[in-house]
Amino acid sequence: MSTKLKEVDVVIVGMGWTGGILAKELSETGLSVVGLERGDFKTTADDYSLPNIRDELRYTIRQELMQNASRDTLSARNNPTQEALPMRRLGSFLPGEGVGGSAIHWSGGTWRWTDMDFKIRSMYEDKYGKKYIPEEMTIQDWGITYAELEPYYDKFEKVAGVSGKAGNINGQTQVGGNPFEGSRKNEYPLPPLKTILSAKIFQDVAKNQGYHPFPRPSANASEAYTNPDGAHFGACQYCGYCQRFGCESNAKGGPQMTVIPIAMKKPNFELRLNTWVTKINKDSNGKKVTGVTYTNLKTGEEFIQPAALVLMCAFAFNNVHLMLLSNIGTPYDPVSGKGLVGKNYAYDTGVGAELFFEDKHFNPFINAGGTNTVIDDFHANWNFDRSGPGFVGGYIVSAGHNTNLPIGYRPVPKGTPMWGSKWKEETAKWYQTAMSISTRSGVLPHRHNFYDLDPTYKNAFGQPLMRLTFDYHENELKMDTHGAGIVNQMVKALNPTKFSNAVATKRSWNTVPYQSTHSTGGTIMGTSPANSVVNKYQQSWDCPNLFILGASVFAHNSAYQPTGLVGALAYWTADAIKNKYLQNPNKLIS
Repeated sequence: MSTKLKEVDVVIVGMGWTGGILAKELSETGLSVVGLERGDFKTTADDYSLPNIRDELRYTIRQELMQNASRDTLSARNNPTQEALPMRRLGSFLPGEGVGGSAIHWSGGTWRWTDMDFKIRSMYEDKYGKKYIPEEMTIQDWGITYAELEPYYDKFEKVAGVSGKAGNINGQTQVGGNPFEGSRKNEYPLPPLKTILSAKIFQDVAKNQGYHPFPRPSANASEAYTNPDGAHFGACQYCGYCQRFGCESNAKGGPQMTVIPIAMKKPNFELRLNTWVTKINKDSNGKKVTGVTYTNLKTGEEFIQPAALVLMCAFAFNNVHLMLLSNIGTPYDPVSGKGLVGKNYAYDTGVGAELFFEDKHFNPFINAGGTNTVIDDFHANWNFDRSGPGFVGGYIVSAGHNTNLPIGYRPVPKGTPMWGSKWKEETAKWYQTAMSISTRSGVLPHRHNFYDLDPTYKNAFGQPLMRLTFDYHENELKMDTHGAGIVNQMVKALNPTKFSNAVATKRSWNTVPYQSTHSTGGTIMGTSPANSVVNKYQQSWDCPNLFILGASVFAHNSAYQPTGLVGALAYWTADAIKNKYLQNPNKLIS
């Protein structure tokens, strides 16, 4: 039997970046706020300090910071004709668990998405014509603009301690930055990380070929830093234990060491750990949410937490799962094209080349999440003519070692045996002398890429698993083919001793190898209830006292990593709640 608790003003589901930002911002208004997190609270001093954190087996191979797939996972298939099977072990993506969420183990990449994304359909139709966009590519304008978000990007970068070099300040191009980025008011709060040898080699060849290389913006503090809220960052130590690890030097920006500790100082904020939310509750007419139902994972007790305002701040597919389990909105149907919850799942794609130089030593163990040099000439550069290769979207190209650890990083030239004495010999010979050049492209939404509830498999609470139907389509192959050509031109110019060229192939998505944790869509943002689950303030069209935050609201994916936009949107929504919604708790857009 459930225990009904005293009503609070706000309940937050999930305490990663979005939950942490909203907890801090709303608790400062005096509202009573409860944050629910299914995992524990780990700290730098107790959990990420030396020597324990430098354990590749524990954190990379055994995935200690990730969601427990034996308790809840998703099933997957490539198309609706297949039977979906559960992911018994996380592979393709690695959502985090615990306070901080995936921001504990992320690499720190922090980008500003621009109007090329927010106005994607109208911009492509204006430039290339309506017939250029494939019929089954379900892209749409988001209803928000870069100009609206610019101050919130700036705020998030300062809070997260982002290191980088601006390329466009108040419309003026800046030497050394990304000339294709949106105009910004301020420089990054910290200078870029040091340029390691592989990134410098890429920088030189890119310049020689007429491109515009720049250091990847990243929430890895290049020097000691105190953010505007008073949170202290140590300087990055280039230890190499970044992606999939907590940061031993407190240099990697995350909510667990910035916004959440500030919220916890407020007497009107309460953090409840090991709490698994199973349902968003609605009133009798289904027009408002009334709170959540959750289970205490330590005791097994079930509670109902009433709240005037519910904020869904879980990982992207967990937000979608909870919407479907709670019967909020209409589930997407790929046959009819009707319904919206679950629509427009999107992911990443890319290609890469591996280069081996007998005369260079890269020290691949000395790096950070942001020690990459990047070119954006084929993504944010709107002057790049896509009509020849025929794709929508674009890709970035980058190089630079990061998180190259002893178990997982064993580069050997093509043709080397996969085991035995020859493999050992080649591993020892080439470990110091290898680098790679790769592309990253956003997979754009397709009619047959979607989420729904699995009819067969259930989680530990007896609820249907989330089912993901996803595969790559022609647009991804076109992007990868063009990107492979650019990468291979660079490889040829560098004249390595040995190399494996980038190759684009028509392939299906595989759940086993890690690719990225950049899953987007399912509760998408748009201009009306007819084309989206939330409005531009991330407010549900169906229930105005429900806000859904994070990458699940992205109407498509981009070549950029999502966290910069996730953070900016969180601050944008917090501002809208504080200054608009609380004055008139109703629909912010009619």
